[in-house]
Amino acid sequence: MSSGRGSPESATVGSGDLVMLRAKYLDYCSAQIADLLLYLSPDEIFVLAERAGRDEGRVGAPSYSEAVAVATRWLSKRMALPPFDVWLEDYRLHPVAATGKVAFSGW
Repeated sequence: MSSGRGSPESATVGSGDLVMLRAKYLDYCSAQIADLLLYLSPDEIFVLAERAGRDEGRVGAPSYSEAVAVATRWLSKRMALPPFDVWLEDYRLHPVAATGKVAFSGW
């Protein structure tokens, strides 16, 4: 993610707007991860969390909320999400739709 200092988006976006756009970007990224989690069954979330937990050196079965948190972290590290600069360019080309979802052309 770009810092916004001296970057192309900072030349055309005010700092208040940049803060709002970064918040929208983080919301977009969170929504993408949450959507992927919805495709997993509870059993798949536990298996993913146990595997990720072993990779992190954890022992024992996690609670469901711990399993979701671990699976979320694991997915967020492995998902191909666009960097902020790419997201911003696409956001400007395809603003928020009436449903509140951002329509992206693809990366």
